[in-house]
Amino acid sequence: MRTRTKICGITRIKDALAAVECGADAIGLVFYKPSPRCVSAEQAAAISAALPPFVSVVALFVDPTPAEVNAVLSQVRINVLQFHGNEPEAVCTQYGLPYLKAIRVKPDTNLIQYAQSYQSAKALLLDTYSEHAVGGTGQVFDWSLIPKNLPVPVILAGGLTPENVRDAVKQVQPYAVDVSGGVEVSKGIKDPVKVAALMAAIH
Repeated sequence: MRTRTKICGITRIKDALAAVECGADAIGLVFYKPSPRCVSAEQAAAISAALPPFVSVVALFVDPTPAEVNAVLSQVRINVLQFHGNEPEAVCTQYGLPYLKAIRVKPDTNLIQYAQSYQSAKALLLDTYSEHAVGGTGQVFDWSLIPKNLPVPVILAGGLTPENVRDAVKQVQPYAVDVSGGVEVSKGIKDPVKVAALMAAIH
């Protein structure tokens, strides 16, 4: 099965369209104010509306209030929610949309336990643990920490670039990869040449 690709932290229509042109299956929009890649609902609505059919729009939140999520959903066409904080399963499921649960992986992380705790998740998105950031660290974690028998699909994130993504896909065999900083010229501004190189390396 082919490895699917999400380009996250999109802030401009032209970057979203370039990613799709290169073969990205999904784009990620960040609704977390401390992030340099955060977009407003108005920006997000314009990006989402510009996309062709069959491209998933993923909305990333970190411990949001229901009002924050509903405000976005009322204005933006969103296909999938992505929760990057400490949200319990009941919070993730309350919006009636498919969701991904992000887990920041460190040596003592019990991914089997997370898979049981979030059985309703469409996938676990595995990212690099950092004390200072909830994602977008640009750092790779030890892929050997991922059990081979996880009962949910894996989306691999954390420090992926055109240079290392082929090894990542070969070793982890994830359902999808999620890339943000590895294809940027600056935070939130994507480089179409890097996106094309990433897609070529994956496929």
